[in-house]
Amino acid sequence: MDSPKHSLIPSFLYSSSSSPRSLLLDQVLNSNSNAAFASSNLEKSPSPSPAKTTTMVSRKNFLIASPTEPGKGIEMYSPAFYAACTVGGILSCGLTHMTVTPLDLVKCNMQIDPAKYKSISSGFGILLKEQGVKGFFRGWVPTLLGYSAQGACKFGFYEFFKKYYSDLAGPEYTAKYKTLIYLAGSASAEVIADIALCPFEAVKVRVQTQPGFARGMSDGFPKFVKSEGYGGLYKGLGPLWGRQIPYTMMKFASFETIVEMIYKYAIPNPKHECSKGLQLGVSFAGGYVAGVFCAIVSHPADNLVSFLNNAKGATVGDAVKKIGLLGLFTRGLPLRIVMIGTLTGAQWGLYDAFKVFVGLPTTGGVAPAPAIVAAEAKA
Repeated sequence: MDSPKHSLIPSFLYSSSSSPRSLLLDQVLNSNSNAAFASSNLEKSPSPSPAKTTTMVSRKNFLIASPTEPGKGIEMYSPAFYAACTVGGILSCGLTHMTVTPLDLVKCNMQIDPAKYKSISSGFGILLKEQGVKGFFRGWVPTLLGYSAQGACKFGFYEFFKKYYSDLAGPEYTAKYKTLIYLAGSASAEVIADIALCPFEAVKVRVQTQPGFARGMSDGFPKFVKSEGYGGLYKGLGPLWGRQIPYTMMKFASFETIVEMIYKYAIPNPKHECSKGLQLGVSFAGGYVAGVFCAIVSHPADNLVSFLNNAKGATVGDAVKKIGLLGLFTRGLPLRIVMIGTLTGAQWGLYDAFKVFVGLPTTGGVAPAPAIVAAEAKA
């Protein structure tokens, strides 16, 4: 049986305060005819219990909190919104990268010493024999710290730059060239994110690929600085940008596009009518497919990063000469596809789960109609 709210109020009026529909509703209800209609109905209806009904009526808006939405009051694109996205990025990137440390460890060693680590299965066997079970998580601290910092900047600044570039372009061009907005926003965010990641990545690779160098971050960081100076921490920044910027552009642009296509062609109901569980499932599926593309486009630079951070004084030319052009594209690629696909899917799932937890909508979906986009821009 429908609740009293559902029996008295049409379902299309249920909306969060920041949605385009509420903005259009606000304009309609501010007209004289609808204002009179609303006034008449309010006078005839009995006073509802304040504990059971959340209704806000003012001269400027008429908003009804949806009983299915948490309504935690985070306004879209407010400082609290960007702070929530930043925390979501920390959780999604830091935790997922730390979890796949064993895969990352095998991948790095396959890139550095392919003669010894010939396959995924033999790589795990060699590490287990030489270092035991604990060896699978060597370097987990710089992984957790580095990718938490990167995730904070990646997701937080992506949301900021996406809004910033959308405002610069205007509603019409944003709707027309939305993929360019995704690409520009993600690239800008990743430039900042990699500056935060680079020192931790340098220590991580050295700890993982040179047994006996250090146990982890606490002793590995000072040893690295003593050996190569603070500038050595950023020796791999160029290749890191070369790996991560294409990766992140593909990650965000393809995710947004894939999710939009899923809601448009694969799911019969509009996104706002889908359950939160289904929406999070779409986020994971879209993230996994996007991760496969990410792994392919960024793999050559990933091989360069591993080589440069492992060999003291090595250059990009040395890496190309030793690994070969074909090796840059293929060495360790199958494992990285599995790792990055799972990783990216889990990241989007965790990120959107946190957004739902704090009362925000999941990322992506069917592109809004031009009229709604224009109305949202004017509000």
